[in-house]
Amino acid sequence: MTRPVNQNAAESHPRILYLACPYSHPNPTIRESRFKAATKAAAMLIRSGYIVFSPLTMTHPIDVELAGSAGSLGSDFWVKFDEAFMPFCAEIVVLRVDGWDRSSGVFREIEYFKKQGKPIRYLDLEELPAPSRTTKSTSRHLVQKPSIRQRARRS
Repeated sequence: MTRPVNQNAAESHPRILYLACPYSHPNPTIRESRFKAATKAAAMLIRSGYIVFSPLTMTHPIDVELAGSAGSLGSDFWVKFDEAFMPFCAEIVVLRVDGWDRSSGVFREIEYFKKQGKPIRYLDLEELPAPSRTTKSTSRHLVQKPSIRQRARRS
């Protein structure tokens, strides 16, 4: 039996984590390091048994291709892409890399999940398990309530 298209699609999907990480910065080296950090965190979470959507992992290579010498299309360009996936995610995991607490994009993502009543967790990259681990032990590194200083602008 198939479900009607108008039913909540998220009900039929497994729990998906939305991995938030700051991206925008005038220095392309910092944008690249944030992309690598998000991709590493997503890989570790996946290896630990989670299903993860990492917008930064998906959009950075495309941003580089589309922006060319301009450097970056900026977070305003990618908002509609991020927001298209958010309803399908059960919770948000915020990767605490430098600038996460000043990022307007991360703040916007946290606010969306807060308004939806979905869990918000925080992850420090240096606390992730070694790549050889395959259990859900990563979950002990996901912190529910941080001492959060919200940001003024996207980093």
